[in-house]
Amino acid sequence: MKILVVEDEHKIANAIKQGLMQENFVVDVAYDGIEGYDLAVSEEYDVIVLDRLLPGMEGVEICQKLREQKNHTPILILTAKGQIADRVEGLEKGADDYLVKPFAFEELLARIKALGRRPKKTLGTILKLNDLSLNTKTYEVKRGNNPIQLSSKEFALLEYLMRHQKKILTKDQIINHVWNYDSNILPNTIEVYVGYLRNKIDKPFQKSHKLIQTIRGFGYKIGES
Repeated sequence: MKILVVEDEHKIANAIKQGLMQENFVVDVAYDGIEGYDLAVSEEYDVIVLDRLLPGMEGVEICQKLREQKNHTPILILTAKGQIADRVEGLEKGADDYLVKPFAFEELLARIKALGRRPKKTLGTILKLNDLSLNTKTYEVKRGNNPIQLSSKEFALLEYLMRHQKKILTKDQIINHVWNYDSNILPNTIEVYVGYLRNKIDKPFQKSHKLIQTIRGFGYKIGES
């Protein structure tokens, strides 16, 4: 999953980022409301973690603006304000969940995963395509009964492809979803990682259908040709 964290306290923001990256998430961080809003409207995220009190633009205002623009990305609001009225206000402005500081990272992680299981189409924690399966909870990938070991970036790429089965995904879409906003991506980076995946999920299984397809001039898709 790709997560946006908008939090002006650098220590908290960086700790959340490090913890989520250890869970194989792709994470972008913004330290003020304006930057956070700009990222939220220009990039594609699975979940937005949004501090309530931010310089430039408050979290509740960001939430409201996104919902007015028909952006339905799940939003989790973090706040030091624990009063019922404050929580109700955030939820009424379109937030999906609310977590009061201080909080345990394990609870934050559980809530993010729960929100991430609410995609526009409910796909569950196990994604399947023919004999290929990917478990978003345990990070296990199998083809038939054969386990496949993937790096965190290969896993993120395969998960994104499998969440959009049989749809053509452009290189820009893949970069925006699988890599951090400020990553330096070389022109052939996508080809390299698609090649890594092919070497692990297609080439060793010659008797099975090839799943990763190159659509020349457009991008890639996963699914039988």
